[in-house]
Amino acid sequence: MKAASPTVSTAELAQIARTLRLHIVKMIAAANSGHPGGSLSAVDIITALYFGRVLKHDPKNPLWPDRDRFIMSKGHGVPALYAALAESGYFPVSELMTLRQVNSRMQGHPVQGLTPGIEASTGSLGQGLSVGVGHALAARLDGKSFRTYVLLGDGECQEGQVWEAAMTAGNYELGSLTAIIDSNRYQLDGAVEDINSLTPIDAKFESFGWRVIQVDGHDVGAVRVALIQAKESHDVPVCIIAHTVKGKGVTYMENNNDFHGKSPSADQLEVALSQLTD
Repeated sequence: MKAASPTVSTAELAQIARTLRLHIVKMIAAANSGHPGGSLSAVDIITALYFGRVLKHDPKNPLWPDRDRFIMSKGHGVPALYAALAESGYFPVSELMTLRQVNSRMQGHPVQGLTPGIEASTGSLGQGLSVGVGHALAARLDGKSFRTYVLLGDGECQEGQVWEAAMTAGNYELGSLTAIIDSNRYQLDGAVEDINSLTPIDAKFESFGWRVIQVDGHDVGAVRVALIQAKESHDVPVCIIAHTVKGKGVTYMENNNDFHGKSPSADQLEVALSQLTD
């Protein structure tokens, strides 16, 4: 996948996103544990990165020095990333069904050094953007051209460390850094707006010297365009605010915070699979 190609169609990306959603609900149901809501909301973003010929990576050589870095800061959403890595060829698709099992490489949160393609151990929210800043600074110091992408949840952006990292990235004009906010409007305890509003989050990032792009996070073609626009930025970091729906693709999970961290029952899984294969 080193040789990027713009030929992938939006229809193909949409079909890949559907496949990833099927993997997510199956693996979480098999584990009887996990976070379906925030995994499903991130699917189209991750699809555009990994299959829209945006991310420079090589499944046969996960530690390729010139690869782009992707950091899943909202670590509980890692089933979406595992599904993308499996479909990209980092490990067998069958391994997805070992999610959250003892000795599995598919742990409930990303573990660097355990799972091929995982760039950072995350799960304690608020830390991923700082890791991304470190990668971007390292690229500059080493004279490398790789880019760094960090996916955050909107609830996660209530963490103070996120804003220290945002300030630092703007101060050092880290043009190789892109933050993507999966803005699904919910966190563990309820609606983000009710718990600790981030409004106006675009102005906050802009005040730290970032360029901000807003996009429908479930229009995979539009997400891909936004990511390509971010790649064209060389002087300032870019924040893509992707407006999403928690639990996207499974109607009874959509905007239903009960499924923040609850697996579907056997009957619910059957409904989900039916909806995702129609």
